[in-house]
Amino acid sequence: MEEKFFTLREVELNNNCPECYSRDGLQLTFKQRFIENSFYKAISKETAHSLFCKVCETTIFPARWTDDIDRVFEYQQRASSPKPTSFKLKTFSWILILVLTALLIITTLFFLGIFEDQIL
Repeated sequence: MEEKFFTLREVELNNNCPECYSRDGLQLTFKQRFIENSFYKAISKETAHSLFCKVCETTIFPARWTDDIDRVFEYQQRASSPKPTSFKLKTFSWILILVLTALLIITTLFFLGIFEDQIL
């Protein structure tokens, strides 16, 4: 199963970086999880976020955030709503469902004796 995250929103912040104290370069990114495998693809409701400083090229973890960054993060989080969850079967799944359903019907009809006259 392949799990990916796609970017919902990227926001440039004007706050000071807790590492290099630069006022330019803080970028807050919100992402949402996307799952894809042979049978289906789906968008989950799980989201993730990251704060990166382009000046010192450092990921800023929430433990290092200032109160100002926390407030801006909460505001931006409310402003960036995730996409609705979705679930879509791929063609391979539909074929598998049809084949299994046909086998189930044929087996049921065989055990009910419907095919008994035609076979002998």
